[in-house]
Amino acid sequence: MREKTVNLKRLSEHLGLSQTTVSRALNGFPEVSEKTRQKVRDAANKFNYRPSPSASSLATGKAGIIGHVVPISEHRMINPHFSDFLAGASDAYAKAGYDLLIRAAQENQEADIYRDFVSRNRVDGVVVHGPRVNETRIQFLQSIGIPFVVHGRAGGEEHSYSWLDVDNRSAIEKLTNYLIDQGHRRIALVNGLEIMNFAHRRRLGYAAALADHGIGIDPDLISSQDMNEPYGYETTIAKLDMPDPPTAFVYSSVLSAIGGMRAANVRGLLPGQDISLATFDDKLSFLQANGSGNSLPYMTSVTSSIQDAGRRVGEMLMDQISNPGAPPACELWKTDLLIGKTTGRPHAG
Repeated sequence: MREKTVNLKRLSEHLGLSQTTVSRALNGFPEVSEKTRQKVRDAANKFNYRPSPSASSLATGKAGIIGHVVPISEHRMINPHFSDFLAGASDAYAKAGYDLLIRAAQENQEADIYRDFVSRNRVDGVVVHGPRVNETRIQFLQSIGIPFVVHGRAGGEEHSYSWLDVDNRSAIEKLTNYLIDQGHRRIALVNGLEIMNFAHRRRLGYAAALADHGIGIDPDLISSQDMNEPYGYETTIAKLDMPDPPTAFVYSSVLSAIGGMRAANVRGLLPGQDISLATFDDKLSFLQANGSGNSLPYMTSVTSSIQDAGRRVGEMLMDQISNPGAPPACELWKTDLLIGKTTGRPHAG
């Protein structure tokens, strides 16, 4: 019959060891001998000892928590993209025994939250979301000395910090080139907010494809807003109602593309015959059919799983925390082009 549960102090007194040694033995630190480690484990089992998070943090110097500070402004990061990213990252954290802390903040509060994380040893590292074209958080986090990985890139000294990004420029360039090869010349870009680095790079890819084929840019064919279904619908309707409407659309998000599909239906247009629609597809989990991993197989798209990106960013951050002296890790992911049923040659007449 087991005795009543004891705390770290009582267990340490029973063993005649310091609390730090006991905690390190239970956490597998290599400086503790195997004989001592086994002795501590046996006693912990006998007395039904369960370490508290605060005790573990005190002994190991680790909080066992990863922080995510989510900017709350006109551009809201809490959306299906963010949820899928967290689902992937949480897999990596769980395997390493880490918990997750999410803090929502106005843009002018982010620095204070990061300072609080460091001063109170609240987290062991953070993930930076939504880097902007003019990003200030990277240098700040480097100055306060907290491990971090950026989901995306902020430009500038890209090899001075760890990041994982999709090759956004080449992805949209690939889609636009495909539509041009199909014979389209009036191609609309329904982009994300171009203060965000990913959307800025996607516009560059769109512009590069047009320039390579000697097609001028029509500013009226480009829009930039928060990516959601209503935006895709309203923007597509507006552009279809232009005197000289586009024959093809490139969307920065599958959510906007779904809005584009609705707009085409309202106007009585059949994608792939009357109009061409193509999109960047993050393989959002709630759109996947039968667990196939291919969100919208009927849509022409460039694809890259945001959940896989979250998992990999989590792994990169775990590695950085375990190996603080290691050089920054940088990964640029390519996209796959899938030809669906929503694109074709321009409708004649």
